[in-house]
Amino acid sequence: MRSACIPESKLPEVGTTIFTVIGQLADEHDALNLSQGAPNFACDPKLIDSVEQAMRAGHNQYSPMSGVLALREAIADKTHALYGAQYDPGTEVTVVASASEGLYASISALVHPGDEVIYFEPSFDSYAPIVQLQGATPVAIKLSPATFQIDWDEVAAAITPKTRMILVNTPHNPTGSAFGAHNIERLKALTRGTQIVVLSDEV
Repeated sequence: MRSACIPESKLPEVGTTIFTVIGQLADEHDALNLSQGAPNFACDPKLIDSVEQAMRAGHNQYSPMSGVLALREAIADKTHALYGAQYDPGTEVTVVASASEGLYASISALVHPGDEVIYFEPSFDSYAPIVQLQGATPVAIKLSPATFQIDWDEVAAAITPKTRMILVNTPHNPTGSAFGAHNIERLKALTRGTQIVVLSDEV
């Protein structure tokens, strides 16, 4: 009789995520879980009714891979109204099921084996594992505990010919610090004329 063989994980050093730990502790102590924005209230009945109406009207099949066009158009319109940036909903807007899916899809599509990805710690705990799964190297730069601001000189020193991506998160999770104009200008200056991709995780 053959014994079951469990394949070795690609990420053996990655254990239980902090979000799982916090969720378990919140359940154990009947605490409000703020780690993932899980609501502690019921869904609006109007939303439930709207979903039921849409499903009865036949909107219950697979959506296009890039998302329903009407939603992509609404996102493009909102982005234009808020920021003055115009994006083509047909080719420049993609709807994903979650931020984690969007991060995984973006990193896996753009990062190749041997590349390096700069990101800032503390960070969402999926950044480094996603990069590692591509055969690439995550390069962590620690934020100053006093201000949680980025030392752009340190970023400049960390950039190498292998740098493929800089992953930024503003407003920053979990500290709440946000980019000002200075940060944007330094990021633009460091990446201008390069092939470095900037991936912005904006929850």
